[in-house]
Amino acid sequence: MKAETAVYAAGAVCWRIIDGRMHVLLIHRTVHGDVTIPKGKVDPGESLPQTAVREIAEETGLEIALGVPIGISRYDMPNGREKVVHYWAGEVSDHALQHSTFKPNGEVAALEWVTVKRARTYLSYQPDVEILENFAALVDQGVTSTFPLILLRHGKAVSRGSWDGADAARPLSGHGVKEAAALVETLRAWQPTRIVSSPAIRCVTTVRPLSAATAVKVKLDDRISQDAWTTGDADVRRVIGKRVRSGRAAVVCSHGPVLPEIVREVALATSTPLGSYVTDAAELEPGGFSVAHLSATNSGSGIIAIETHAPRV
Repeated sequence: MKAETAVYAAGAVCWRIIDGRMHVLLIHRTVHGDVTIPKGKVDPGESLPQTAVREIAEETGLEIALGVPIGISRYDMPNGREKVVHYWAGEVSDHALQHSTFKPNGEVAALEWVTVKRARTYLSYQPDVEILENFAALVDQGVTSTFPLILLRHGKAVSRGSWDGADAARPLSGHGVKEAAALVETLRAWQPTRIVSSPAIRCVTTVRPLSAATAVKVKLDDRISQDAWTTGDADVRRVIGKRVRSGRAAVVCSHGPVLPEIVREVALATSTPLGSYVTDAAELEPGGFSVAHLSATNSGSGIIAIETHAPRV
């Protein structure tokens, strides 16, 4: 089957604790008469994380932040096209429940919170059960409650050869400005509450649109700048250690040469054995980012998952 015929979609296993027990949210669809995990097709121009959050809001009335990626389903639709669905976990907060806008409609007849055990028998489709089992594995490991550290490389800058000022003042190119704008809705899928950036203009300009959209101020920190890294004055360990201890969703924007050390320090701060994933997660194109998912309850339990996203323009 040709890749261009595939239909892409995204969704999430939404979860919360009720009376001390893990429950997940299932939807009863009106037209199909089935029970599924909330998901939906990618709209033109959307990223998969953006789609997941939008579809959850549209189908369930709940605003969530994405958690750990929990798998990809692939199956053939009745028309012969392949459907590829990316899933994340998504904790539903009390605030989200209180502000739910769900009403039964032509697409979704009802929502139901059930235990993982019951969900196994309720779900209408085997691919959904397989995704549920991936989530159940996180539950068994006690690592469902997580927070993300988003490690971002600045957007494409003007070339050094065409710039005669200080390197820290080198701005984004026109393409880099577009990359910065395109990042906003995707990064908002994880609801970052902190933005830390190298003071270099190309980094600050990359995160400025996100800051404007979220009202989260940018904290400049020279300890993750390329200049400090070049002179040996960088202090990535302290910057990353603080972010790990905080337990808050954060974006850290830095430079290509500094990113391997940043990823390494995330691993060391969480007692994660070093491996090839460290290199892979740090090999980012300008405007690309990796998301390290860490336990919110036990920082020493290691990196739960890492996902990497290429620039979208």
